[in-house]
Amino acid sequence: MVHKITCLIKQSILIIGCLLSVLFPGMARQSDDLAAYPLPAEVQLELDGRLEEDFWQQAEVATAFRQQEPMEGQLASEQTEVKVVFDEKNLYIGVRLYDSQPDQIKAFQRRRDADLSTDDVFAFILDTYNDQRSGFYFEINPVGLMGDGILRTGQGSTLNRDWNGIWRAWVSIDDQGWSAEIRIPFMTLNFDPSDEVWGINFLRTVRRKNETSLWVGHQRNQGIERPQNAGKLTGLRGINQGLGLEAIPYAIVSQSSAKDVPETATRQTFTYNAGGELNYNITPNLKAGITVNTDFAETEVDNRQVNLTRFPLVFPERRDFFLQGSNVFQFAPSSNPNPYFSRRIGLEGGNPIPIKHGARLIGRIKETDVGFLQVRTGSEGSIPGEHFTVGRVLQNFASESTIGVIYTRRDTDGDSLPVRETFGADLSLSTSRFLDDNNLQFQAFFVGHTPTFYEESSNLMDRSVRGFRVNFPNQPWDAHVSYREFGEQYAPAVGFVPRNGFRRLQPTFTFNPLIDKSKAIRELSWQYYFEYLMFMDWRPATINHNLRFLGIRLETGDILYLNVHHNYENLNFIFDVLRDGRYLIQEGIYQNNGYSLEIQTAPFRKIGGNLTFENMGFWTGRQVNLEMDLFVRPFAGLNLTGSYLFSQVRLQEGAFDTHLFRLISSYDFSPWVSVNFNIQYDNVTNMLGTNSRFIWVIDPGNTLFIVHNHNWQKFEDRFDVLETQSTVKLAYTFRF
Repeated sequence: MVHKITCLIKQSILIIGCLLSVLFPGMARQSDDLAAYPLPAEVQLELDGRLEEDFWQQAEVATAFRQQEPMEGQLASEQTEVKVVFDEKNLYIGVRLYDSQPDQIKAFQRRRDADLSTDDVFAFILDTYNDQRSGFYFEINPVGLMGDGILRTGQGSTLNRDWNGIWRAWVSIDDQGWSAEIRIPFMTLNFDPSDEVWGINFLRTVRRKNETSLWVGHQRNQGIERPQNAGKLTGLRGINQGLGLEAIPYAIVSQSSAKDVPETATRQTFTYNAGGELNYNITPNLKAGITVNTDFAETEVDNRQVNLTRFPLVFPERRDFFLQGSNVFQFAPSSNPNPYFSRRIGLEGGNPIPIKHGARLIGRIKETDVGFLQVRTGSEGSIPGEHFTVGRVLQNFASESTIGVIYTRRDTDGDSLPVRETFGADLSLSTSRFLDDNNLQFQAFFVGHTPTFYEESSNLMDRSVRGFRVNFPNQPWDAHVSYREFGEQYAPAVGFVPRNGFRRLQPTFTFNPLIDKSKAIRELSWQYYFEYLMFMDWRPATINHNLRFLGIRLETGDILYLNVHHNYENLNFIFDVLRDGRYLIQEGIYQNNGYSLEIQTAPFRKIGGNLTFENMGFWTGRQVNLEMDLFVRPFAGLNLTGSYLFSQVRLQEGAFDTHLFRLISSYDFSPWVSVNFNIQYDNVTNMLGTNSRFIWVIDPGNTLFIVHNHNWQKFEDRFDVLETQSTVKLAYTFRF
């Protein structure tokens, strides 16, 4: 009896231990370590991309990279060696990337933050808090391009590539491959000076082989964007961020002309302004900043879209002030309740509203991430000035889980609208140790807001959203199921809602096996996507079945997807397809079937592109969509991409075609000097627009922009100029 009781106790302890390891995995694995080498004070640095100085020979080396693809776990076919040294002000990374065919190294891109799916890549992350849930991401290519971002896990891995840190890379190509020296000022990073250990990991891509290898975390459900699978950088002593004071003033001069309709006299204006930001590190982990006369003249224009749906389109944020630290404000991103959408501030209908001043506080207090934003906009025409407030607190617990709250407030000058406030809470439970080494995530959220108008309902459930999501993001199996409810009157004043008044159940299952023994096929893919969307009274509103019955990724990197679709729509209002009164879809039930084909060529080619063809039932008729992108990269620095989006719509109510053309061209003389040109035209608005940008990075953090916008509209058989604007802006960064 005693023996049985003892065995039962041991089994119970084992079961409890397994459950705890799943729910609160903690330090389940001893990571690989790399010691940083402290530079002697007398060392003279000459950074040129060649690791010839004696101190590089003294530093410890990280090597033995292993493949994530194509042969998971095998040693990389082209090995890599990484070393880390530091002094009081900077961290230096030296890397030697051996290549048996250096004449085959791929390097097309030079412009900062360009898409590197075309090139050979060396990337690394720095988990400066050593908390396995956040980090700084950096990447370079063989001709010196620099890309970076802010990484955060806990609600799924997200990489905010819009962060631009101040750092520098030098590269060199020789008969052994290529090498690089990278300098990152400690002022660029947030960290705890008392912590001598950071998380670190390295990734390399050999593009011609489509081979990806990592120092640690090489499994397909791990990777460079998961700091919980990184190694450790040790020995960081005597480092500091200086006073933590940063000033970024700017000066701007602009000339513009505009007219409203043909034959109207042109209005000429000439303006000049100045402003800037002042940032201060209250602690090494907490940064406060203020902005005055915030200006976004250098921002890229939005990519134009033709909207044939019932719902508004969302455009990404491109303004630097709102992008910096934006990952802190992310709220249940997989479910998209969007209680905070930064484009609600300082923009109206896509047109800028002056931002008089603002304040920002972003960082970490112990285990708590915090974000605060206060912005005052001025009046513009009939649009009154407003006060905007956004607050976010995210508490980290266990090893990969979080619980957070968000608050927004919008106060419009005058008394026509009440003060509108939004409150939300979200929970994320995550582990990377489910059933040994799988990822499992659970998310839940609730958001509600005060009435948008004085006469609105006082029922909070009508003005709120709630939901949950279970996610199993692994390879080869990837699956999730989500449920959410959006109230009839949910419309957060500083948020974005394309659709409300529904309940939605949405599971997806994907199987992506690697084909190890094939010389032609790298991966096969099958996916089933099901969406069951109901009105609030549980009647079906939208039902979608999407089946990818064949997906092929070749060893060359080319991709082919074949899909079939079924759609059910219960339309409860008259829908104006082009919003011009010509094509009115009546209330009723509509069921449609269709298919689609997607082809993507390998991005490292000099000439290639993407093609998507869809033939689908559309309300009372049928819609054929064709989207084509053609890129040409004849040599490093020159990138030409032409896009054509075509829709052929045939309805009982009538027929029409839409066309959208886009040409994006750029030439990067170096990573520091570039010229970009964007031209767009569509036959729905009949507007032709160009955006030309010259960018000169005088030094990291100091940039000159020259921007010219030119817009025409077609009236009958000719194009009339609507607006031109030329702007020169100089921004400088001073650090202390």
